[in-house]
Amino acid sequence: MESDSIECVSSIDEIVEDHEIPHHNIQHHPHPRHAPHHQLSSSKPHHNGTNNVNSISNIVGPTAIAPAASVHELLECPVCTNSMYPPIHQCHNGHTLCSTCKIRVHNRCPTCRQELGDIRCLALEKVAESLELPCKYYKLGCPEIFPYYSKLKHEGICIYRPYNCPYAGSECSVVGDIPFLVAHLRDDHKVDMHTGCTFNHRYVKSNPREVENATWMLTVFHCFGQYFCLHFEAFQLGMAPVYMAFIRFMGDETEARNYSYSLEVGANGRKLIWEGTPRSIRDSHRKVRDSHDGLIIQRNMALFFSGGDRKELKLRVTGRIWKEQQNPDANTCIPN
Repeated sequence: MESDSIECVSSIDEIVEDHEIPHHNIQHHPHPRHAPHHQLSSSKPHHNGTNNVNSISNIVGPTAIAPAASVHELLECPVCTNSMYPPIHQCHNGHTLCSTCKIRVHNRCPTCRQELGDIRCLALEKVAESLELPCKYYKLGCPEIFPYYSKLKHEGICIYRPYNCPYAGSECSVVGDIPFLVAHLRDDHKVDMHTGCTFNHRYVKSNPREVENATWMLTVFHCFGQYFCLHFEAFQLGMAPVYMAFIRFMGDETEARNYSYSLEVGANGRKLIWEGTPRSIRDSHRKVRDSHDGLIIQRNMALFFSGGDRKELKLRVTGRIWKEQQNPDANTCIPN
């Protein structure tokens, strides 16, 4: 049985590389090994009383009154260990927990096993209103201090929060900063790494009609001091089988807007061209695919571009990345 193959032509040094890659259906796999000192499996810092006070007092940035460790611990749900927000529930013996976990424990206090009822701990909710706390990503560089009830909203959009692994061939649960994820993609997922802002890929599939829902990450590009991921997808768009190529930026959305890219596929005197802004890896590859934000090629058109008897898929996808303020027709690329 023939295997899928990728031919990657680097337009910087004209070296042709042939790669054999496996076919990946979208499914869950245990995530690969990872370096624990870079990877953040949980964004919530583990702490106990003394260490918590020390970590807050060492923050560089705006000054806030650090709560006593005992108060901070009172606001920690004993079940999920997350900070509690109204409504905060308590049992008849005064044990508290968050509203989410109240449902999970079937209305039984996890400490004394008594029935919880519908008692609110209004005193603890008032205490929480008086607190100011640092963002939980302060160790990653966030200097902000927030009132207790504003902190959670900020942390959901904090630019310092870690990124999810952008690999699209399996559901990988690894998170971390960009340098860690680049090494993780290279070492654990064996993704090809290339320096340069232009590319030339050929995708070959011997039985294209067997591929209905699959995804590949072909390459990570390093240019302009940033990293970009090239994806290729096969899926059903309505009743029509299609292929889709797109690029994601390894960074936040605001940074992604500084760059543009183009993708081109064609043969036999015809071609399709796509130009757009790369999406941040904050958006999953599935979200980008479902928004159709990329170069979409219907299977019949793809087989036409392949030539021959149209029984084998042979697509050549070329493209380039440029900074928005630069002229994309200048063909100037100075990778860092």
